[in-house]
Amino acid sequence: MYPINDSFSHSYIQNTTFFWNFPLKIYLKKNMGKNEQREEMTIISSPSNPQKMDDHHVVALEVEVPETLHQVGTDSWFQVGVVLSTGVNSAYALGYAGTIMVPLGWTGGVIGLVLSTLISLYASTLMAKIHEYGGKRHIRYRDLAGFMYGRTAYVIVWASQYANLFLINIGFIILGGQALKAFYLLFKDDHRMKLAYFIAIAGLACLLFAIAVPTLSSLRVWLAISSVFSLIYLTIVFVLALRDGINSPPRDYSIPGSKINRVFTTAGAAANLIFVFNTGMIPEIQATVRAPVVDNMLKALYFQFSLGSVPVHVVTYVGYWAYGSSSTSYLLNNVSGPVWVKALANITAFLQAIIALHIFASPTYEYLDTKYAIKGSALAIRNLAFRALVRGGYLALTTFLSALLPFLGDFMSLTGAISSIPLTFILPNHMYIIAMKKNLSSLQKSWHLLNVIFFSVVAAAALVAAFRLIAVDSKTYHTFADL
Repeated sequence: MYPINDSFSHSYIQNTTFFWNFPLKIYLKKNMGKNEQREEMTIISSPSNPQKMDDHHVVALEVEVPETLHQVGTDSWFQVGVVLSTGVNSAYALGYAGTIMVPLGWTGGVIGLVLSTLISLYASTLMAKIHEYGGKRHIRYRDLAGFMYGRTAYVIVWASQYANLFLINIGFIILGGQALKAFYLLFKDDHRMKLAYFIAIAGLACLLFAIAVPTLSSLRVWLAISSVFSLIYLTIVFVLALRDGINSPPRDYSIPGSKINRVFTTAGAAANLIFVFNTGMIPEIQATVRAPVVDNMLKALYFQFSLGSVPVHVVTYVGYWAYGSSSTSYLLNNVSGPVWVKALANITAFLQAIIALHIFASPTYEYLDTKYAIKGSALAIRNLAFRALVRGGYLALTTFLSALLPFLGDFMSLTGAISSIPLTFILPNHMYIIAMKKNLSSLQKSWHLLNVIFFSVVAAAALVAAFRLIAVDSKTYHTFADL
């Protein structure tokens, strides 16, 4: 469906029956001050689940597209699948050996990561299936929540989602800074340049990219470049870790810490498991996919959780096998090998983190662009200045907090607990009950309610653990720590 950028109060479907891709004329009523006028436009509509009226006809759902100045319904399912896979195989993937496998060990880590993959796929498909609930295309998570629960839920979900994305972006800037510092130390190990300086450089690079690339759909060729970057650093880490593991003596795979510490680190690792595959922005990503939106989004999700998830699993297991309980939250600090190879891995990890951050910052950018009516040429002076000023302010705050508390593993746990688990597992299950209540048996409803209760308990436990980890690390390290 072509994007409709006009806010409207009523839509009138002229033809109520059609075959697939039959043009529908929709009359939009647009307020123009005191005067009102109607604009007629032709769109192509392919509802994902049309309702049969008899053996020959289907009735088109009246699908509203909310006001937005970003593109809606323009991308193929494959492009959306690559966007999703880019997030999964970002530079974060270099840390899961240390943040998941070390606190959980072989058994808990492998089972947990596999289960997280399957459960995350299941929860994501629930969200995808209700994208057009109520005859409206819900291009934002908060819109769907508000449509189902009301204004209060709209505000709460908006705040939770943006907190989630903000914490994710803090992690990306920390990762970018760590990668740059590791690159620098390969050539000049004088420790004159602190981590905070490299984080500032990473933040500046993210700003330049945010100015140059206006929307999520505009990434296009950058997604291919990002995939190449990911392939480079993941392949290098895999090969070097494999070589180190073969040549090293037996490793220690015992779970470190006292019994009480293990309880908290296990809860934190559970939040990290959720963090691996989930963005909390399925509706925003699905907004870019072409019709039929549900079918194409499901294809993108199947791609993400099959081929797209192989690299992160392989690197995580091989990294832990090679270094055991000494695995760090950035595996390139563990590997040994030629300087130029490690330098290439670090610089590509840095560059990929910039592209990945743009994906997770896109809902914030979309809100700001729509609110202030930033439209027209992306190269217009007004639009360039707006992106530099407004996106610059957002990234400046993100960069400052990244440098202030650069505890990457802790922020992963906090993000998973405070927002990823509720947005990914709790709300989708409850929303699905509401949307499909007439089609669900009592057993199916009970299953979804059980998921809501279970993941609520997990989120609460993970939140306590995350705050404890941050408190402990804050005592161990000072602010603007040079880790």
